Amino acid sequence: MSLELSIRKHLGSFDLDVDLTAGAGVVGLLGASGCGKTLTMRCIAGIETPDEGRIVVNDRVFFDSEAGVNLSPQERKTALLFQNYMLFPNFTVEGNVGAGIPKSVPADERKRIIDRELHRFDVTAFAKRYPHQLSGGQQQRVALARMLAANPCILMLDEPFSALDSHLKMMLEQNLSSLFDAFDGTIVYVSHDIDEALRFCDSIAVMERGHIVEIDQGREIVDAPHSKAALKLSGCKNVVDVKRTGDHTVFSPQWGVTLRIPGGVPDGTKALGVRASYLERASEPGENVFRMRVDRVSDSRFERSAQLAFLDRESGAEPEANDREMHFLHQHLFWRVTHRDEQGLPETGEELLVRIPSEKIYLVAE
Repeated sequence: MSLELSIRKHLGSFDLDVDLTAGAGVVGLLGASGCGKTLTMRCIAGIETPDEGRIVVNDRVFFDSEAGVNLSPQERKTALLFQNYMLFPNFTVEGNVGAGIPKSVPADERKRIIDRELHRFDVTAFAKRYPHQLSGGQQQRVALARMLAANPCILMLDEPFSALDSHLKMMLEQNLSSLFDAFDGTIVYVSHDIDEALRFCDSIAVMERGHIVEIDQGREIVDAPHSKAALKLSGCKNVVDVKRTGDHTVFSPQWGVTLRIPGGVPDGTKALGVRASYLERASEPGENVFRMRVDRVSDSRFERSAQLAFLDRESGAEPEANDREMHFLHQHLFWRVTHRDEQGLPETGEELLVRIPSEKIYLVAE
């Protein structure tokens, strides 16, 4: 079971240019809204047609611009689950589950398949009901049962939990695990949530502006990102452009400070990232210790977030933004402190020393 994808498509000011190879298991397409995740999936399904390229699933050519091959969505036999499940409102549950089974399948075999999937997803009791008579969780289980009943060659899911609250989302994720356990093939999972992708995906392709900028196992994306996009999607709140100023130093025009990197600065380094929880309160000056002012704080259940302004900005720093919100977003350092921190919580207006640990700094080239 495999997917080979090399496609290009031009849409106004947006260009999709994706190359991806995946085997059996779950590959995630992770990226911000508008980066091309859903468009890629729709091209695989045949809903959209690339301008050029090639799509091969399980050694069967779906699309080949040079050879003139472009199978219809029906011929491709893919299964695509959208956010709203798209059940047929005038079909019962068993009618929906059987909707994708070819008409050539004998009636007794058709019933056996439907009963198997109704049982697998625990919706047998609702077989005669209609979608409007089901809860959101029940509708999702019916949609998943329909996907497997159709015996697709590839499964594709487009942010199936984006509209759900956290409690319901946690419950419905178990349904998805049952689907993945039952399917022996390639599954493409679209998401903008790194935690969700980590739970489900064997590998993650990070997308930005129509391109895959990085692909790796989930923990590698989090622990050793190689792109600004991966840094941001992994939850890193402090990501800024930098200039390499020496073998062991970089300068951030946005923050207006120079940071020392004892491990060395690779050629081509363009950006720096540090997680908000890695920052440390310092008692005295030292390497990567900066004098800062707390400009804003906000509290959540377990921690306080603070926005810190650098008080000793160097020449060459970007001028402070006219727009106050843009100023906070781009020229401040974000710091997270647990409510049980022994050194106390930062307070608005406080001036303090903060260390950016060099061993916790990410350097990326893109």
